[in-house]
Amino acid sequence: MEKNAKIYVAGHNGLVGSAIVRCLISYGYNNLVVRNSKDLDLTNQIQVNTFFKKVRPDYVFLCAGKVGGILANSTYPADFIYKNIMISTNVIHASYEYNVKKLLNMGSSCIYPRLAPQPMKEESLLSGTLESTNEGYALAKIAAIKLCSCYNRQYGTNFISVMPTNQYGINDNFNMETAHLLPMIIRRLHLAKLLAENDFNTIRKDLQRYPLGWGLDGTFSFDDDNALKSVLNKVGAFRNHVVMWGDGSVYREFMNSDDLADACIYLIRNKNASEIGEFVNITWGKDIRLGELFDMVKNIVGFHGGIKYDTSKPNGMPRKVMDAKRINFLGWQPNIPLNNGISNFYNWYKNL
Repeated sequence: MEKNAKIYVAGHNGLVGSAIVRCLISYGYNNLVVRNSKDLDLTNQIQVNTFFKKVRPDYVFLCAGKVGGILANSTYPADFIYKNIMISTNVIHASYEYNVKKLLNMGSSCIYPRLAPQPMKEESLLSGTLESTNEGYALAKIAAIKLCSCYNRQYGTNFISVMPTNQYGINDNFNMETAHLLPMIIRRLHLAKLLAENDFNTIRKDLQRYPLGWGLDGTFSFDDDNALKSVLNKVGAFRNHVVMWGDGSVYREFMNSDDLADACIYLIRNKNASEIGEFVNITWGKDIRLGELFDMVKNIVGFHGGIKYDTSKPNGMPRKVMDAKRINFLGWQPNIPLNNGISNFYNWYKNL
């Protein structure tokens, strides 16, 4: 990938897109093209085609999409399947129409069947029933993989798909309704710690910085300490404990978004779709039980209370760890250990 190449990063404000922008700049790429969603609606085919016709990017990182945790996916399945299918269809087709040299399509580990053999290999795609709580999102991501694969076969394009494990890092979403698991855990424990310390001034700053979600924003007085305590209790943060969904028995894997960005740029610089196959996992290849993760984050945050489980809420897939053999064979490995990554992430969050 030439240093002066015109590189379009779709979704540059998001967790993954912003990490890719940072990584590209660190490698000396300075001809980057970005657009905010208010300036370019990627679900609108006419707008996307007009943009590609005018800008003519050489390379595309497709990181844009509607994302969220188990609650958001369960609550808004139509939004997740429609918006993600439209975005990927429009960007991938326009990349073909306007001769993009190489495209990298960002997927998700939720594409794998609910009971896929662990660790999940690339060959497990479409081998079983998907997890029902995020089926819409998963189907949209599978469709994007197949789009890239079909365009490569029919038109000779060089479109790469990658499937990252669960991500966290700078520019993550901390809305308690729509956040992914790790930022939601961090914020809940952080708010519980502040409650335990009676630090209502810092609580006010946190709530002014990030919405809580669940229709709670704007329903209470910031000047009333008891109202703040009550609303934090509603999102599972108490002085002496926090409430987590499920029972803590399931396993998940996590990777820092800076590691993912490094992997993506390594692949687009050094590998072609023919070498990668239909897609490749971006993963450590090792996971952690959620109960252990909660304890790790609790220690990093410095909260001394307990953890209670709401077993009326779903666990999601029992285990999600992806096989790392293919990405390791292609010559890449991650570098940021989970404990270090979470510590740095928490420091970034609380110092914003």
